[in-house]
Amino acid sequence: MILVGMRDSPYVRRVAISMKLMGLPYEHQLVSVFRHMDRFRAINPVIKAPSFICDDGTVLMDSTLILDYLEHCVAAGNGLMPPGGEPRKDALRLIGIAMAANEKNVAMVYEKEQRPADKRHQPWLDRAVEQVHAAMGLLEEAVKVAKPWLGGERLNAADVAVAVAWRFCQYYNAAEIPAARYPALVAYSARAEALPEFAAVPLD
Repeated sequence: MILVGMRDSPYVRRVAISMKLMGLPYEHQLVSVFRHMDRFRAINPVIKAPSFICDDGTVLMDSTLILDYLEHCVAAGNGLMPPGGEPRKDALRLIGIAMAANEKNVAMVYEKEQRPADKRHQPWLDRAVEQVHAAMGLLEEAVKVAKPWLGGERLNAADVAVAVAWRFCQYYNAAEIPAARYPALVAYSARAEALPEFAAVPLD
């Protein structure tokens, strides 16, 4: 199994950390959708990170769909997604919030780094900032009661999604989303990033 994409993508990092937590061996090819576009196109014509090459050569994309596939590649009990009931519903809710935060954070990065300054639309950027604050406010309340993780003693898929989203946000958009407003997320992130599976996939 081959994971393709850079670690500074929250979507790539989410998959990489999840695979380590599930004990799934994989090769990670650090290919950029910007700097290595032709190489990425040869792997996946859509040029979307992460892309994931299965053992039979099938190429999957979208972190949520890749992880859904991988949940069925591990023995029962070794997956990260709660199998059903309220725990699954709770995890899906938090993953959805984290992924929405990722979407808006990535959009902010593109607006600041890819769009020419004279083409930027400040009202649109302000709206994205507001949406990220809304998402982080909901996640702040969730992690306040983590014991020590969102599902209890064992870290699950929601923990990976939330921790990765917060780290990405602070790496790129700390000026717009100041950490001081979210002390519980800061402490929660520090716990997650100290785990060897997170440390092995640095956001750089």
